[in-house]
Amino acid sequence: MSEDSSALLSALNLTEYEEQALESLLMLGQTTAPDLSEATGIPKARVYGVLDSLADNGYVKVIPGRPKQYQPKPPAEILDRAIESRRQEFESYRHELEDIREDFVETFQPLYESASEEVTPTEELFYVVDVGEPSEEETRQLYRTADNQIDIITKSFEYFETVEPTLVAALEDGCDVRILFLHPQHLSPDNRDIQQEIVEYINESYPAVETRFSEGLLPWRGTIIDPSMDYESGAAIMLVEEKDIPLHKRQAAVTENGSFVAGLERYFELLWTYESASSYSFEEDT
Repeated sequence: MSEDSSALLSALNLTEYEEQALESLLMLGQTTAPDLSEATGIPKARVYGVLDSLADNGYVKVIPGRPKQYQPKPPAEILDRAIESRRQEFESYRHELEDIREDFVETFQPLYESASEEVTPTEELFYVVDVGEPSEEETRQLYRTADNQIDIITKSFEYFETVEPTLVAALEDGCDVRILFLHPQHLSPDNRDIQQEIVEYINESYPAVETRFSEGLLPWRGTIIDPSMDYESGAAIMLVEEKDIPLHKRQAAVTENGSFVAGLERYFELLWTYESASSYSFEEDT
């Protein structure tokens, strides 16, 4: 099995024998279990079970006869079946959790409330996560829970690719999205190139997203969702600019405090309305 094909098949969460069998079937076409065993080195005592498992997952068609023949489904259909299988697993898991929701909350809510009595005012205001994958997952979670509004402050949005699917889902659900970029005049040439590519891609692919460029430096960056001036809702994640500290050593603050979120949103609105440019020609700095 080639390294590339192995990496692709690993996405199906198959056993090693199942990967070997499916790849060989895709190359050989219709064949028998003994012939497949000889071609792959899968023991004859195991090959029938491997083929039955692939058939149960919908990746292989069994053709009756003596001997039985096994034929792979088309690659696109294999992926469709894998997606459907995972969706059914998720739905089953979701129903299991919903069935225990009432007992779960009734059992653990009093314990949670008792433990929360010792939480300090600072801990109630925000908690911190490491910058990188933890902060990106927190950002994706904010996108998932947003109902109406997502405001983003960023230098060049270099992590856009890692959060794009979740942000697109929020757009499709009707969320208004605004992105305030740092003006390219404050960026290094490398970051300027990254920003240009991402801005042009967003403007072309997602015209509903509004973008502007902050004319001044940005002391922090992050995401704000569903702020309200009555301080009753909203959440945010923010990272303070610290030039002398490597990114992998920084932490981001996450808050669900309505008052704090409203303050962050007021800052965003002031920059967006009075201290930012609606467009920018990247050729100006070349």
